[in-house]
Amino acid sequence: MEEKLTERERAVLLAVIQSYVLTAEPTGSRVVARDCGLGVSPATVRNTMADLEEKGLLTHPHPSAGRLPTDRAYRYYVDGFMARRPLSGLERDRIRRELAASAEVGAIDELVGRAARVLSLLTGELGLAVGPALASAVLQRLELVPVDSEKALLVLTLESGLVRTLYMDLPTRLPRESLSAVATALNERLAGTTLEEIRDELTERLRDLPIDHPAARQLVNIFVGSGPEIFDWAVQGKDVHLGSAAALAEQPEFTTGDRLRALIELTERRELLASVLGERLKAGEPQVTIGAEHSTPELSELTIVTAPYSIGALHGVVGVIGPTRMAYEKIVSVVDTTSSLVSSLARR
Repeated sequence: MEEKLTERERAVLLAVIQSYVLTAEPTGSRVVARDCGLGVSPATVRNTMADLEEKGLLTHPHPSAGRLPTDRAYRYYVDGFMARRPLSGLERDRIRRELAASAEVGAIDELVGRAARVLSLLTGELGLAVGPALASAVLQRLELVPVDSEKALLVLTLESGLVRTLYMDLPTRLPRESLSAVATALNERLAGTTLEEIRDELTERLRDLPIDHPAARQLVNIFVGSGPEIFDWAVQGKDVHLGSAAALAEQPEFTTGDRLRALIELTERRELLASVLGERLKAGEPQVTIGAEHSTPELSELTIVTAPYSIGALHGVVGVIGPTRMAYEKIVSVVDTTSSLVSSLARR
């Protein structure tokens, strides 16, 4: 913010923000006079609060009430007051323990989904996460594993260490040897190629693939005919994972039916959340957007705090969404630490 504040204004503003974050109640001048540490009277504080209100940093619900911070006040706090406090070793170890079980499974989706749940648990906000965008991921190898007579599991191992699986319908019963032969032929044509290139060029790459077994040839034809749709998820999809909204539902901001209903509806709009979070994939550092800073009306009374994680050349985002009244200093540190741990655990 360009707004210049005096030392007294800064102290009073900080006291109002800290009080409101703790109590969710408007803050009066007597409380601020006691907490701001300036040794001034409540009357002096009232005058300072009036000055801050004129500058758009405080507001009040009615004339006799105390003051509330505005979105501009929270922005001023995040940019000017907030000290980035690294988490302690014990706090980091707790997050690592919560994530480690998922990391051992080896599936990035499980790790990222777990991160969203952990963030809900540790912050009291709604944790969220987006799986890595896989368009630029390079295929290392693929396997076709029979599940039953009608289905096979397509296992894609990417150079970044990620594994993705898809179910495929089989044209007829195929022995394991035939599936293995098809997989070998596919690897010769597709390994070392990005998933986006595979989607766009699959038909051309497989057109003259040498497969003699008639049923296996049918399976190759399935790839040729519908392969672009099979791999379209890699380019178009961004999987959004959400933690528990129960903690948010208990906060004062969501005690009314309308606010709670709007929150539930927001959690169902995965495309909207994917779009908002997708813009932060390569931010490089934690991002905080507050209330009216969002271009989407549904987010105008909420704050989103995110931090990116990376797995090789792939990027994703973890974070939280909650009311603008949140403990920014703690939450930014928790989100930032979680993103770093997701990056390190996913590379194992």
